[in-house]
Amino acid sequence: MPSPRTKTLHLATYNINGIRSRTERLLEWLEREQPDIVCLQELKAEDSAFPLLAIRKAGYGAIWHGQRAWNGVAILARGAQPVEVRRGLPGMDGDPHSRYLEAAVDGLLVACLYLPNGNPINGAKFAYKLDWFDRLNAHAATLYKSGHPVVLAGDFNVVPTDFDIYDPKSWRRDALLQPQSRARYATLLGQGWVDALRALHPDERIYTFWDYFREHWPRNAGLRIDHLLLNAPLAKRLRAAGVDRWVRGQPGASDHAPTWIELDAAPSRSAAKKASKSAPRKRPAAKRAAKKKPARHA
Repeated sequence: MPSPRTKTLHLATYNINGIRSRTERLLEWLEREQPDIVCLQELKAEDSAFPLLAIRKAGYGAIWHGQRAWNGVAILARGAQPVEVRRGLPGMDGDPHSRYLEAAVDGLLVACLYLPNGNPINGAKFAYKLDWFDRLNAHAATLYKSGHPVVLAGDFNVVPTDFDIYDPKSWRRDALLQPQSRARYATLLGQGWVDALRALHPDERIYTFWDYFREHWPRNAGLRIDHLLLNAPLAKRLRAAGVDRWVRGQPGASDHAPTWIELDAAPSRSAAKKASKSAPRKRPAAKRAAKKKPARHA
């Protein structure tokens, strides 16, 4: 019988690298691709500078956690208002960096994150990255087991494997490729999370970030550091995944491109109930035997 699902859900993550200077680029992308849910990173703007009116005019509700000059995250929802669940990771109440935001949207629990870069690797910034990653993993384990459909979306600032970078040689001393960073990402996946882009494109070199220097974009010398991780209930609904590369080629673009997934929409309660009622049901074996006609003897 036909599925009770009637539409799909389009969810994307995008490191915008400065929302004040790239609002026009953001609105252009929203109008063309019309994602249902958007996670933004690197707002680089105080809360008061967030372009809420322009985003509302584009048809999106929003929550955001800004920071002057650096960091900052936001969650947008088309035709809806995200319901904030958490601001900042557990145990990091004194952290001045705006890197984590969690909300309920369209029946999903959406975690938007901007993991620390960690460079240089021989100092406090790398130690902060690893500590932040550990706290993320601890919280993610709780989210994974919550029973709700959950997505962890954002700029993780980790290249999972050498297959996820154009050429690892010149990046070996970078925090994005360090064994400690990769080990923590592997630990996260070990909880059961599904790396959506890699799950659907296991043998394809796909990048989400191209540095502004050394002609990285024209040469397609990219890295995959923007990820969408799904827990088991949500992974069952995964239909498609990709990167809106055209955004990176626009004038004044961010050095990242939006990374997206397409999900089967969850069936409504009424549709699920109707499907359950119309499904063929087997009688228990004892009842079937009782209803069976006695055999005739010649």
